[in-house]
Amino acid sequence: MSNQPEELESAWQGMTALVTGGASGIGAATANRLTAEGVRVAVLDRDVSAVDGRYVAVQGDVTDDASVRAAVETAVTELGGLDVLVNNAGVGAQGTVADNEDEEWHRVLDVNVLGIVRTTRAALPHLRRSERAAIVNTCSIAAWAGLPNRALYSASKGAVQALTLAMAADHLHEGIRVNCVNPGTADTPWVQRLLDAADDPEQERARLEARQPTGRLVTADEVAHAIVHLADPRSSGTTGTVLAVDGGMYGLRVPARTT
Repeated sequence: MSNQPEELESAWQGMTALVTGGASGIGAATANRLTAEGVRVAVLDRDVSAVDGRYVAVQGDVTDDASVRAAVETAVTELGGLDVLVNNAGVGAQGTVADNEDEEWHRVLDVNVLGIVRTTRAALPHLRRSERAAIVNTCSIAAWAGLPNRALYSASKGAVQALTLAMAADHLHEGIRVNCVNPGTADTPWVQRLLDAADDPEQERARLEARQPTGRLVTADEVAHAIVHLADPRSSGTTGTVLAVDGGMYGLRVPARTT
């Protein structure tokens, strides 16, 4: 008789994970999916007041190295180890290359790129002790596709994608897999805030939906599903991979369907 059901049941057994930016949106959806698999999850965010009681909530700021190190140590102590790191914390930015001052460039790169560096650097000693170590970075379709008025954001996510591949090469011999997910425009609180600030929120939402071949925004849960797939120990042959969850935006050249 096949023992496959037992294998599936035990794949995540005893595993732990840390999700940055896990208080809302894609991060919260990822924490929820990991917990459903039986993983013990810690959520790192600047504001953890609303974090679900199922998770270990650790307050931290990814732009502050001391804060990150303290938060990671607290999470690892509470979890009893660390197998998976999901680098999800990030911020958005709008405008052409001429529209943002140096200060804004430094702020966005500090969060989106150096935030991953700081958190990974703090987590590596613990991940090296795991036999099922995995890192998944939340990147963006903006790393691949030229989007209008997203110069700064695209530059930061292009750096995240390149960093992911470099990390995968550097830590391959240590048994630490590193991958990233490239979401298209996702239906998250952050995107909703952008829509609310638009002159015509309904028209702007329709425009965002139309640029994805499926004709809709991707959901936070769909992105979380991809993140969890890459972190899954059954994906042990997958590293240095960039997985698009973008409604076909990067790879397809078909218009969205209209009804």
